[in-house]
Amino acid sequence: MSILQTTRKAIETITGFATPGEEEVAAFVRQRKPNEFRFDDDGLVPNHPSWPLVFYRGAVKLPERLDPAAVMEVIFKRNGWGDSWRNGIYDYVHYHSRIHEVLGVARGTAKVRFGGKKGRTLKVKAGDVAILPAGTGHQCLSSSDDFLVVGAYPRFGTYDECTTKDEHDDAVATIPTVVRPRNDPLYGSKGSLMTSWKR
Repeated sequence: MSILQTTRKAIETITGFATPGEEEVAAFVRQRKPNEFRFDDDGLVPNHPSWPLVFYRGAVKLPERLDPAAVMEVIFKRNGWGDSWRNGIYDYVHYHSRIHEVLGVARGTAKVRFGGKKGRTLKVKAGDVAILPAGTGHQCLSSSDDFLVVGAYPRFGTYDECTTKDEHDDAVATIPTVVRPRNDPLYGSKGSLMTSWKR
């Protein structure tokens, strides 16, 4: 038995959930029309000058027998979005100026404000996926106790976290230089992201 198989088996034993394989998760991705949201600079949060937040509601089926966070992680990874993490969303406004981010809701519900003061509050639930271009503010306003998100990043870019007005001007210069990802984190090279985010 390989180390990967041993690790997977240990996780399944501890959590009671099975971890899906790459081929298996393809069947869990539902075709959904994206909702797109564009936000203006509010003086603290620049948002992206050209590209919208892309939001897919109910895009991922999460079978009870599987670890829902693992389902999201495998889907994102197979489409070139890695360095994943599991957590909630911070309760303060923040954004990333040097990298794009995908957020997949694995469990629970929340109200999340995207775009800062000039943004929009969305109710999110398990199976929803939001793709944030660099510069997009996000903040959790409230959530259920079991709220769990999987975040991941495209191959190109450098993680940073911006929270103050002092970072604003540098961020405004940096955000447009972050390259477009090669794939939509859900639908790959043919996903809506590839037409929504054009140079």
